[in-house]
Amino acid sequence: MKEVTVVGIDLAKSVFQLHGATASGVPVLRKKLSRAQVLKFLEAVPPCLVAMEACASSHYWAREIGKLGHDVRLIPPIYVKPFVKRQKNDANDAEAITEAAMRPTMRFVPVKSAEQQSRSMVFKTRDLLVRQRNAIINALRGHLMEYGIIAPAGRLFVKKLVAQIETPDNGLPPLALECCRTHLEQRDIRNDKIADIQADLKEAAKTDPETIRRQTAPGVGPVTAMALKAFAPDYAGFRRGRDFAAWLGVVAVQHSTGGRQMLGRTSKMGQRDIRRLLIIGAMTRIRWALKNGAPKGSWLAQMLERKPRMLVAVALANKTARAIWAMMTRSEDDQDPCAA
Repeated sequence: MKEVTVVGIDLAKSVFQLHGATASGVPVLRKKLSRAQVLKFLEAVPPCLVAMEACASSHYWAREIGKLGHDVRLIPPIYVKPFVKRQKNDANDAEAITEAAMRPTMRFVPVKSAEQQSRSMVFKTRDLLVRQRNAIINALRGHLMEYGIIAPAGRLFVKKLVAQIETPDNGLPPLALECCRTHLEQRDIRNDKIADIQADLKEAAKTDPETIRRQTAPGVGPVTAMALKAFAPDYAGFRRGRDFAAWLGVVAVQHSTGGRQMLGRTSKMGQRDIRRLLIIGAMTRIRWALKNGAPKGSWLAQMLERKPRMLVAVALANKTARAIWAMMTRSEDDQDPCAA
């Protein structure tokens, strides 16, 4: 047991597989443990490197194992997959995690605190409520279409459906009318819950100094600033702004070879919650520029002349991400007078 320097754990709900190796990679431990036995076993192991895949419950286990004095590392599953040999089972997965953790160039996921996970849970709850609201509205549209009642696409046009439902001669049977009112009642409940969450986010964004600094970036509002606080890791962990933009997934996919650079579509490989909010903020800036006119000769004006709006929005989100990284690493507010 004293020779073990790296332990890989394949996480599960009930049965956990452990694989231990020496500093040179020689296997010295293969063990299957129940959920209740994991911490007791690791408590008896001398401090070493414990590696796991970054998946469900991994941050909880990382915090608990870290309290025992071990150095805990979380690895993205996509980086573990190349080390799996032949058949896929728990023992091979644990061995692959151990080998991946020993690579000198391996990238790891920062362990989140319970407070940081609770902040991200707020956004996940809001997204769930938004999806439920959209599903209710779409179901209502589909039902009413069977009776010849339609309205333009968009959440704001639901009031036209409501007006037609409340019309005495709408042609709806009593049972269908009751179901429509149930849909509208459920939509209102979601609207109230979403509004409450957004109000709490905006109120919290007024008191945190770092969140206030993030909002000086163009296209970044209170909700986006709070999402950055909830999901983004330590900015010092990125060497430059481009690395942070790549982590968000707003850079092009590369298919380069033989010294020839070939760029493809947007990677979308990173944190989708922040990426989506940054692109929404970029689209808001673009709509404002198209309505009021972007400054002549500016980057935005030149891009809008040559490229589609969605492509410009992604590029603008990329620039915003780089600006946020520079602001947070230098502890400075945004200094873009053109955007201001």
